[in-house]
Amino acid sequence: MQYLNAFLLGGFLCAIGQILIDKTKLTPARILVAYVVAGVLLTAVGAYKPLVDWGGAGATVPLTGFGYALAQGVEKAVKTDGWLGVFTGGMTATAGGVTAAVILAFLAALLSRSGEKA
Repeated sequence: MQYLNAFLLGGFLCAIGQILIDKTKLTPARILVAYVVAGVLLTAVGAYKPLVDWGGAGATVPLTGFGYALAQGVEKAVKTDGWLGVFTGGMTATAGGVTAAVILAFLAALLSRSGEKA
């Protein structure tokens, strides 16, 4: 059942993004930023944790999950470090994912050929 829940929630989030691309003049970059901000805002009001509990990876893998991780990191850091945690918590919580993305992008650049597309 967990796999089905993850598929349904992840698919729903992706479908919303596709509808925004097709039906609005928003650029994909703005939609991506909106997803991260939505994840932060939904976490701040307590609405994203139930989605994570129900949908698992369907909630944490999309960009809304990145916003959720940022908000969770800030919340934890503020509890332990005070106001300094506002500036350090988000990056501490997401450092592993950001590092993996940079390393994998570098490897992809090394392994692929650059040039003009026909």
